[in-house]
Amino acid sequence: MELHLPGRPWFGRTPDWVAAAIAGFAAGAVMMVIEMVWAASTGDFGPWRVAYLVAALVMGPGILHETVPAFHAGVVAVALITHYLLGIVFGLVLGAILARLHSAGRGGLMQETIGALFGAALYLLNFHGLSHLFPWFQELRGWATFIAHLVFGISAALLYWKLERSRTGEPRSG
Repeated sequence: MELHLPGRPWFGRTPDWVAAAIAGFAAGAVMMVIEMVWAASTGDFGPWRVAYLVAALVMGPGILHETVPAFHAGVVAVALITHYLLGIVFGLVLGAILARLHSAGRGGLMQETIGALFGAALYLLNFHGLSHLFPWFQELRGWATFIAHLVFGISAALLYWKLERSRTGEPRSG
């Protein structure tokens, strides 16, 4: 006697890579605005410190020696490019997770939950795991950065859900 349990396979759907990239890019922009406003209103270093910390991933930690970071077009450009590329990469990863879990066809609450978990995992990876390679990121540890990563994950997941094309090729309308 065979037992057939209803269910869905864990792996099966191909991600909508374009929707995932756009979702990561846009969620990265949302996160960047939150970080800039937060740094400008509460930080001792002004709004440009985060840009210097991100740019140091590419330009090296030598750029971090300014006492109070001032606006520098080259540093800000490198930070923006780095931030948006990472947002796209993380959006692609999240899109793959959502597609594999078949959650993209479900309601927004499922998307928000998976996005929040992804954002929390991303925060832990970036500011506790990778901070051994990039120790200057340790200064960003805290609730503000954690919340910004939650917002990134939730925004990216919801945007992916809205932008993902159905099997007919049309964007979701609801």
